[in-house]
Amino acid sequence: MMEMYLKPTPVIDCNAPPVREKAQNLTADKENDVEKAKALFYFVRDAIKYNPYVLQNLAEHHKASGTLSKEEGYCVQKAILLAALARAIGIPARLGFADIRNHIVPQKLLELMHGSNLFIYHGYCELYIGQKWVKATPAFDLEMCQKYHIIPVEFDGKNNATFHRNNQKGKLHIEYVHDYGHYPDLPLEEMLEARVKVYGPEYLTMQENLVNLGPGNAQKTI
Repeated sequence: MMEMYLKPTPVIDCNAPPVREKAQNLTADKENDVEKAKALFYFVRDAIKYNPYVLQNLAEHHKASGTLSKEEGYCVQKAILLAALARAIGIPARLGFADIRNHIVPQKLLELMHGSNLFIYHGYCELYIGQKWVKATPAFDLEMCQKYHIIPVEFDGKNNATFHRNNQKGKLHIEYVHDYGHYPDLPLEEMLEARVKVYGPEYLTMQENLVNLGPGNAQKTI
């Protein structure tokens, strides 16, 4: 049963040399899975910049090795990378998805999302540590959190690490609306169908518009 959470997939390509090497380098001096998982989490959280202005509609857009190379990604891409790094060193990992409501989305992004602040299939990672599954959410990097007064997600390798409900100023930020549960691999078709259902059939065009805004605007989408 646990083997499926250790195997490579076309998207969670934990067998790709760059992924294996990065995972081994990050954890070489760590003595146990808790410390190894923490090292992987903070690397993905902070060294891979949060950027929703990336193409998200094909499997190839989500490959862990690609996100590692580009050093940026949105929540699902970063969760996939964390899962791949964990699997590369023998820590079982799977993907989790939830609908969340972001209450401080800028007006421009709201317009592109047809007025909705509901983010369908937000992605996070689950790691099997100490005989239990632990949620890890590495989406928002520390630099962005500090700039926009977001409380960063911290991970101790033992307890669930998810978004905070409020930001540093006490303003409502993230609400979890619905959790889809866990998956051994990216449910791409299911994810896209759910997003099209909420955002409309022009969702794929919306993705192109996001990319056209350019990476310089990426961290305005908090």
